[in-house]
Amino acid sequence: MRLYLRFFGIHLRSTMQYKTSFLLTTIGQFLTSFNIFLGIFFMFQRFNKVSGYSYQEVLICFSVVLMAFSLAECLFRGMDLFASMLADGEFDRILVRPKSPLLQVLGSKIEFSRIGRMLQAIVMTAYAMPRCGVEWTADKLFLLILMILGGTFLFGGIFLIYAGLCFFTTEGLEFMNIFTDGAREYGKYPVNVYGKTILKITTYLVPFACFQYYPFLYLTERTDNMIVFLLPAAAAMFYIPGYLLFRIGLHHYKSTGS
Repeated sequence: MRLYLRFFGIHLRSTMQYKTSFLLTTIGQFLTSFNIFLGIFFMFQRFNKVSGYSYQEVLICFSVVLMAFSLAECLFRGMDLFASMLADGEFDRILVRPKSPLLQVLGSKIEFSRIGRMLQAIVMTAYAMPRCGVEWTADKLFLLILMILGGTFLFGGIFLIYAGLCFFTTEGLEFMNIFTDGAREYGKYPVNVYGKTILKITTYLVPFACFQYYPFLYLTERTDNMIVFLLPAAAAMFYIPGYLLFRIGLHHYKSTGS
C-alpha cells in the first residue's frame, strides 16, 4: 500500500506540472458525461416517469454508477493499458523488479482527469438528493457510500479480467467494453428497466445490480430489507475472480520478445 501511495504521489506531481492541460482534460471529461445527463433530461421532458422512477431518482442511480466507474477508471487505468505493456516488452521489466507485478501495473497509470466525471456525479447527486422526496437518514447515506465502493471494486475486477485475458491474446479485447463503458451507459437507469433477463444477468453473472439496483430500492424506500447492505460487498467480491485470472495469466506468461 505504501508503494502504491508513492506511485499516486508521483503521478499527481507529474500531472500538476501541466496544470492547463489537466484542467482542459478534466473539463472535457465533465462535458462528456454532461451530454449523458442531457439525454436523461430530455427523456424526462417527454415522459414524467420511466418504469415508475422519477427524474431525481434516476439521477441518483446514475450518479452512483458514474462515480464508481470514474474512480475505477482513475485507479485501475494501468489495467486498461496492459495490452500495450505486453506488446512493447514493458511488462518484462516489471517482472525483474522485487515488487508485486500487479501493484506495479496498477501504479503505472493513474488518470486524475477522471475527476471531471466524478464532479458531474457529485453535482447530480447534490441536485437530486433534496428533490427526490426521500428522507436521507444516516443508514441511507452509509449505504450510498457502500454502493460507490462496491461499484468501484466491481469495475476494477472487470479491468483485471481484461488484463488477465491479455496474457493469452497479447492484444486488448474490445468486447470487454460492453462491461465497462457499456455498463456505465445502461447504468443511467435502474437495471430492471431493461427487463427480467438483463436483471438476472446483472445479478448472478456480473453482479452490477448488487450495487446499483437492489440498494437503490432501499434508498428510494421501495424496500426495507436490510440484506441490501450486504449486496455492495457481494459486488465488490467480483474483484476476486479478476485477481485470480490475472494470477493464472501471470503464471503462464511468455515474453513477446519485444
